[in-house]
Amino acid sequence: MPVAPPRPTREPVAGARRIAAPAYVPAGTGRQARRAARRNVRRVEAGARVAESSARKAARDADRAERQAAHCLPRAGEDGSDSLRVYRPLKIQQHRATSEVLAGAYPFLAEAGLGEKGVYVGTDSYSGAAFCFDPWVLYADGVLTNPNVLLAGIIGRGKSSLAKSLATRSIAFGRKVYVPGDPKGEWTPVAEAVGGQAIQLGGGLSTRLNPLDEGPRPAALSEAEWINTVTGRRRDLLRAIVEMSLARPMHSVEATAVFTALDAAVRENTTPTLRHVVEAMFNPSHAVAGSSIDQLTADGRAVAHALNRLVTGDLSGLFDGPSTTHFHTDLPMVSLDLSRIHGSDQLIALVMTCASTWMEAAITDPDSGQRWVIYDEAWRLLRSPALLARMQSQWKLSRAWGIANLMIIHRLSDLDAVGDANSAVRNLALGLLADCSTRIIYAQEAGESTKTGAAIGLAAAEIAQLPDLERGEGLWKIKDRAFLARNVLTPGELAVFDTNSRMDGPAARRPAGPSPC
Repeated sequence: MPVAPPRPTREPVAGARRIAAPAYVPAGTGRQARRAARRNVRRVEAGARVAESSARKAARDADRAERQAAHCLPRAGEDGSDSLRVYRPLKIQQHRATSEVLAGAYPFLAEAGLGEKGVYVGTDSYSGAAFCFDPWVLYADGVLTNPNVLLAGIIGRGKSSLAKSLATRSIAFGRKVYVPGDPKGEWTPVAEAVGGQAIQLGGGLSTRLNPLDEGPRPAALSEAEWINTVTGRRRDLLRAIVEMSLARPMHSVEATAVFTALDAAVRENTTPTLRHVVEAMFNPSHAVAGSSIDQLTADGRAVAHALNRLVTGDLSGLFDGPSTTHFHTDLPMVSLDLSRIHGSDQLIALVMTCASTWMEAAITDPDSGQRWVIYDEAWRLLRSPALLARMQSQWKLSRAWGIANLMIIHRLSDLDAVGDANSAVRNLALGLLADCSTRIIYAQEAGESTKTGAAIGLAAAEIAQLPDLERGEGLWKIKDRAFLARNVLTPGELAVFDTNSRMDGPAARRPAGPSPC
């Protein structure tokens, strides 16, 4: 007979009744005994539940007593007046105003800056954020109306270091840098450090520049247009030289004599020079309408002697023959070093006029890309009305040529030395200021701050900051926005840019690491 398999045993689960002795009933026990055993089991279970409930209650009471003893802040905060708040919503009356007025409600907020695109300049003095500037990027974004920049600051406050850092850092963005005249030779080590060229002019040097050079011809100009462009540039140069030398405007008969001699020099020589022009003025070979040969000689005598200063006078050997060097447009930086030329401001301005004209013959090509043209010690150039007119033309055409002009002066009161009040010359100088969308003002004397603020439209709070600006710190006025930024230089830049190296001895060397300058 088959035997049934044993029944599987079940393991007790959590919460099951596990009472052994009270529930045990031997086999053969009667009904009455089994009922008594079940009643006994129910009593034991009830007692266990009571004991378990009592244990949980005791644990809750102990936890509550512990929290009360620890004096913890309730989740919803203190009750009553200790909560320091009301449970009713706060209602404030609406107030509407312009953004200019509402800006006063947040006096401790700093400007957001000009964005991260472009050349890194340093840090914002208020927010500590990085400050970047690029005239071409800002013009493309509609922030600027022109790329020209004015930089003013007293000696020793770092304006030259800022100009050099802007120029050299722009090279990494594909821009080129031209310095038409460097009276102190500060840009020579900079040009050499970036792989550029520094052309030195002065006594004892064999370098000679011909300011009447044509320069490279833009591909977009026809032959007739190119001839007119070169002729206009040469006439403007001669007019500027004559008026600077004679300290007066050139008369109409003198202009006829000069331009006739220029036409003869161009017609009779493959490469016309100033020497050819002077010879044609002393000995004209052809009469023109309204003037005979004798009249041309007499009318141009004073002008010829003024130009002869550059041929046989104290400036001979600089601009009186064909150029001995060439302008390399593929170099990252080209500078004309005039530090070997000493004399009056008029002499320096005359040399800078000829040198800058030679360089400008190559930088007016719009196909040459984006370029910085930096006029250091520009206050010397502002005193020449003819040169001012040429500079104004270059300022106006900066967008078409793809250049950004940077004019460096000491103070805006330098413009007061240009002509008489309300004169055409003074208006030309002020026009250059108006054609600079970016004005960077470094530290100014207390007496100059008010004049500076009135000239470029600074607020009273901005004017009050100018005398207290630290070295390397400047107020950037970009259209209607103002920033206070600090120029930060690397140790390598400091070694090349620092114009105080001759004044600083070995003990005065600056520590390594980025430094404001």
